[in-house]
Amino acid sequence: MNPATSTAALPCATGAQFTLTRGGAVAQVVALAAGLRLFARDGVALTESYADHQIAPGAAGITLAPFANRVDGGRWLLDGAVQQLDITEVDRNNAIHGLLRNTAYTALESSAHHVLLEAAIHPQHGFPFLLRHQVRYTLGEDENLLVEQTLLNDGAARAPYVLGAHPYLCLGSVPTEELTITVPAATVVLANERLIPTGTAAVGGATDAASAAAGVPGGGVDLRAGRLVGGLSLDSAFTGLDFAGGRATTTLTAPDGRTVWLWQEEGAAYVHIFATDKFPGRTKAVAVEPMTGPANAFNSGDGLNWLEPGSSATLRWGIGASL
Repeated sequence: MNPATSTAALPCATGAQFTLTRGGAVAQVVALAAGLRLFARDGVALTESYADHQIAPGAAGITLAPFANRVDGGRWLLDGAVQQLDITEVDRNNAIHGLLRNTAYTALESSAHHVLLEAAIHPQHGFPFLLRHQVRYTLGEDENLLVEQTLLNDGAARAPYVLGAHPYLCLGSVPTEELTITVPAATVVLANERLIPTGTAAVGGATDAASAAAGVPGGGVDLRAGRLVGGLSLDSAFTGLDFAGGRATTTLTAPDGRTVWLWQEEGAAYVHIFATDKFPGRTKAVAVEPMTGPANAFNSGDGLNWLEPGSSATLRWGIGASL
């Protein structure tokens, strides 16, 4: 259950491993992409994990900066000049999941309960800015997990950004298709076949390809009242979130009533839900991705923020459970 107990002779493919513990909770954080490799409570895995020799399958647990999801063709305009990011999703001709997916972060602080990791985003193809991304993982006294992602601008020009993360939630050995997912979102982001947004619709009335893929003939992808994950094949962002008490919470509930949830603060106005049958070792898996903006924000401007020189911005989210 806990890959941190591995005694493999070779280094892990994801670099340095940081194991946090508190009471019955354990979290394993890795240097590569400042990823969350495991979060478990009382012996029950709450996120999908992977073996020592693997990098994160399906981007499991990685953090995303300075953009989340996709940029159409990797192209966007900066003050009228075309910027061309490297194409990292070749089959759809997009740039995907930021610029630090293959970067090892350095630990600035660590203790039994927390770790703070940092990596630099240097000026490069399609992104002429100098930034730092810091990711702090903390196990609280309630044995739940808090994640704080901070972007700092070390350059001389203001820089565009979207922050996000890509954890897959689960409840131990319960088949994910038997879990009920509830998302407090009133709006779904419509997308084309390359998963580039084309507009939005009320969740009760969306009739685009995402609705058809979700198996809702003639209807919308409405997850507010809960839907079985087994009935979904979904790769869509949602917004219009209900931030009750300043947080929007997506939940997965097992037939026996046990629940795992991911919350995000109001600065993250989008959550992307990816329900797939292609995650290794699972017949179904579901990623719940908090984001400050949707795919292609560098072109659409939707959810796009700009960071002034010398300033910083933070995304906060977390995972908890009722077991």
